[in-house]
Amino acid sequence: MSNITPKLFSSFQLGPIELPNRIVMAPMTRSRATNPETAATDSVVKYYVQRATAGLIITEGTQVSPQGVGYINTPGIYSEAQVAAWQKVTEAVHAAGGRIFAQLWHVGRVSHPFFHNGELPVGPSAIKPEGAKAFTGAGFEEVPAPRALELSEIPGVVEQFRQAARNAKTAGFDGVEIHGANGYLLDQFLQDGSNQRTDAYGGSVENRSRFVLEVVQAVVDELGADRVGIRLSPQGSASIQDSDALGTFSYVTEQLNRFGLAYLHVLEPLPGHPMARPEGKPAIGPALRKIFKGTFMLNGGYTQETAELALENNEADLISFGVPFIANPDLVARFEQGAALNQPDFATFYVPGDKGYIDYPSLQEANQEKAAEYQGS
Repeated sequence: MSNITPKLFSSFQLGPIELPNRIVMAPMTRSRATNPETAATDSVVKYYVQRATAGLIITEGTQVSPQGVGYINTPGIYSEAQVAAWQKVTEAVHAAGGRIFAQLWHVGRVSHPFFHNGELPVGPSAIKPEGAKAFTGAGFEEVPAPRALELSEIPGVVEQFRQAARNAKTAGFDGVEIHGANGYLLDQFLQDGSNQRTDAYGGSVENRSRFVLEVVQAVVDELGADRVGIRLSPQGSASIQDSDALGTFSYVTEQLNRFGLAYLHVLEPLPGHPMARPEGKPAIGPALRKIFKGTFMLNGGYTQETAELALENNEADLISFGVPFIANPDLVARFEQGAALNQPDFATFYVPGDKGYIDYPSLQEANQEKAAEYQGS
């Protein structure tokens, strides 16, 4: 047998934080913040603790302000109650030996008046996201065309991210990931299919990148660059397009180099994934890997085998896993032991309750159950 440790299980220095492995838990909306304060509950604490063996946990998107809300039962990080609830999560994860970043989120136009006292959601331009639906108290509802943010309002939105970063530090997070992907607010400013402004935040790629870079600067000012990551999805959302995705994302990646961030997290689904790019359309991730001077993370339907191959080929330094972590709280151990994975229950991904959330068995629990069945037979 080979004595060489597979790269997935090798340690990695992420800024000031040593990761015991390169298996990252990706940010995933789970819609379990069911209390009136849209804050983490005891079940949320348990959910993250169960997965603390990940090299790094990145939380579900957590809203930086009431303006950033677009789905029911998703947590925020803008009130004292929310910060206190997240503090229970970080303390428990740290006690279990884990490391955890908060993903800072503003959905922008992908929202509904239901969340804003009847007012329209905001975006860079008054352009309706085609096919997008918001999950409200009445179920999935069609998203309307947003109201374009006034030029005078943009600094205030940047401040929402700054305050959220400050709150994340108070809550005890090891760092934060800025959500610049999936067709949400930062992505909306960046891509010309959703940004048709004619002021300093629209038009050229330099102008369209301005908001993203101002948010990054504000968050870095609060936490230090080595505790800040950002997620981008150059081809990862059906509701948003750019006429020159390679040019746009190459430019913004180059600009991100000046901060010395903890990492760049690129969502670019592999072929066969539901969000994969059309066949024949080239991947953009490899170009961004060459441009970015820091730690590079990939996400998008990776298996243990495809992840190991990507690391061996130097396509990335870290790989994040989404759905496998939902169904397998001990995903790292299952990968290490070559054990079978639990199958996810897709019907329970976004509904309240503990079923399909904290009741997936670990290997140890499954083995104990089998032993009990054997003894009882």
